[in-house]
Amino acid sequence: MGLRYVRARTHKFFVSFITWVSLIGVCVGVAALIVILSVMNGFEGELRDRLLSLSSDARVVADQSPASSSAEVPSAVRWNEAMRAVRSVPGVVGVAPYLEAQVLAVHTEMLPVLLRGIDPRLESSVSDVTKFIRSGRLAALTPGSGAAMVSDVVAEQLGVMPGDQITLLIPTILADGTPAPKLRQLRVAGIFEVGLEENQATLLLANLADVRALGVASSGQGVHVRIADPLTAPRVAALIRPRLPAGLQVIDWTQDNASYFRAIRIEKTMMSLILLLIVAVAAFNLVAMLVMVVSDKRTDIAILRTFGTSPRRVLGVFLTQGLVIGWAGVALGVALGVTLALNVETIVPALEHTFGFHIMDPTVYYDTSIPSQVEGWNVALIALAALALTTLATIYPALRAARTPPADALRYE
Repeated sequence: MGLRYVRARTHKFFVSFITWVSLIGVCVGVAALIVILSVMNGFEGELRDRLLSLSSDARVVADQSPASSSAEVPSAVRWNEAMRAVRSVPGVVGVAPYLEAQVLAVHTEMLPVLLRGIDPRLESSVSDVTKFIRSGRLAALTPGSGAAMVSDVVAEQLGVMPGDQITLLIPTILADGTPAPKLRQLRVAGIFEVGLEENQATLLLANLADVRALGVASSGQGVHVRIADPLTAPRVAALIRPRLPAGLQVIDWTQDNASYFRAIRIEKTMMSLILLLIVAVAAFNLVAMLVMVVSDKRTDIAILRTFGTSPRRVLGVFLTQGLVIGWAGVALGVALGVTLALNVETIVPALEHTFGFHIMDPTVYYDTSIPSQVEGWNVALIALAALALTTLATIYPALRAARTPPADALRYE
């Protein structure tokens, strides 16, 4: 009977209009939630890829915590031992050593940079730097060559091109505590770009042996680790930790970039709550529609009750009507939202070309594409939340219908 009420064409126009508004509101709200969260998931994945392009999924470093029992600097033997231990962990696909130091680069300008010594043979197994090289080759960073790769931002600020010389001002301290800066030269062997200002503006790559030969006071030494699935980095790091020699610790990328992804999670949560208000408004419309239907059907309800229909059956009739409308809106919203989310990268360029505007201004943003990543659990959670709201919206009108006194409804008939 509830399904027949849904299909009936004898409703007043305003009741039918509110019914369609409720259904479309639920559909639009659910679709908007799915599309927005899918785009935010896409940006989160893009940010993660960019952050890990020049770093790694995990790092093995010296334990600097006060609780560490080993205060001495780990030796080369212990670093080699750590690399062998890390390679044996399931899920690890690459290991490479590195050495970092803060220095001043001088050419036409003076710029503080992060000098990172790497092993070119192993670096491609732990980072994606080769994908972003604009000129030159990573293989040019051979031991003793004095070659370096610089980011395009560093190259622009210093005014250097491949083949130019960069002077490094290296801060050192003598045994008596007197500052004694050294001057060393490196040749620009290539330029790379990444798209993250933090990495571009500070990073300079050189061979690990050359950096050691410069006598730089190391501010960071360790081993970069690449994991088959970056999302499992915390679990793999937990497997690595007990295998490391004393005085070493492992830090995964979720710890290094915790603030970035915490901010994204907060934004996604707040955006979900805001967009869920669209579904809530549609649910209020559903309440109004069902209340009007109950008022319109008071005579029908009274006749059914007179024939012996129980209040529970009447309750079920109007619950069915409300649930069919609400759940139909949720189903249409899920279908529309998933379709749009899967085709965002096609739809957005078409809209930009048609209307002559840019959602991501190329003069402001490095990457102007709109990524999208549909996650099943997100879609399921949105659908369940919308179903819960629409179900709650049907309870009051259905209870009101079940409590309608037959005598009052038929008094003036």
